[in-house]
Amino acid sequence: MRFHTRKWVKPEDLNANGTLFGGRVLAWVDEEAALYSIIQLENKKVVTKYMSEINFMSTAVEGDIIEIGIDVIKFGTTSISLNCEVRNKMTHESIVTVDNIIMVNLDEKGNPKPHGKTKIEYVKDRLAKKEKEENS
Repeated sequence: MRFHTRKWVKPEDLNANGTLFGGRVLAWVDEEAALYSIIQLENKKVVTKYMSEINFMSTAVEGDIIEIGIDVIKFGTTSISLNCEVRNKMTHESIVTVDNIIMVNLDEKGNPKPHGKTKIEYVKDRLAKKEKEENS
């Protein structure tokens, strides 16, 4: 799993118990899944269709740093399926896992649109490909 984002747990992220609020973590997971999908599918119109069971396993407290990891499960015709793990960088424990998040690629009218992607692409590879095409 590749961990792309870190978050610092601040007072506004806490619940009444003084621990990380689950809703805040899920908002961060949804945002990270969207950002990852937008970059992979090269389209800013991507929405969350589905999130499987969410497993809360531990927590974090104010001042902890957490990191959010995303992996691709598969590329569909109009979608990308991901899994996610949020872990506490301070305690090295998993906070949350989500086995399946389905993000859908949309056209200008908000309808599902084929994206043509079949594998993970990295920005450095896209830049190298673009440079090679320009020099040909």
